[in-house]
Amino acid sequence: MNAPTDEQLLAQHLAGDPNAFRTLVERHHRELLQFVFRFTGSRSAADDVVQDAFVQVHLSAPSFDPNRRLKPWLFTIAANKARDHLRGRTRRREVPLDAQVGGADAEGQRFLDLLADDESDPSEQMTVEEREALVRAVIEEMPPNLAEVLVLAYFHHFAYRDIAEVLDIPLGTVKSRLHSAVNQFGARFRARTKEQEPDAPS
Repeated sequence: MNAPTDEQLLAQHLAGDPNAFRTLVERHHRELLQFVFRFTGSRSAADDVVQDAFVQVHLSAPSFDPNRRLKPWLFTIAANKARDHLRGRTRRREVPLDAQVGGADAEGQRFLDLLADDESDPSEQMTVEEREALVRAVIEEMPPNLAEVLVLAYFHHFAYRDIAEVLDIPLGTVKSRLHSAVNQFGARFRARTKEQEPDAPS
């Protein structure tokens, strides 16, 4: 028997099934926690945000449109809760360097592959820890609207239409922001790695 969809589970929850909502939480908790952690930089904060998000889902379940998909709605709630948490605070995000880029056209490509240019990559001389720290620093410097679309597209493999729903922006805006985000990240990353190169001998 096929597992029920998210939308079916929510309907079962509304119909009084005591296990349906627990199944929803178990199905999405891990990915949602990873998503929020990239915005908060804190495991304890991410735990709190995700818990608040599921409480909001529970409270708002009766108003959910059954013709929509539940996962983007869930991420929308979590993103809003994360923004509330981060207001007035410094943003930090953990970004796995070897994360696979989403989309069939880029299958097998790593995030750092996006940064390649015709010159040798100075980051190859850095340790994994140094590169991870640099990626975090670059993401931290980026405008939040570009960082959000980058995280959703490349680290959670959301389709453009789902990103549009999560961020409540037009599909064309998603595409233009993602293009700008990749270009800006690549330029910033290469500039920072070159800054850290040792001076050439005189």
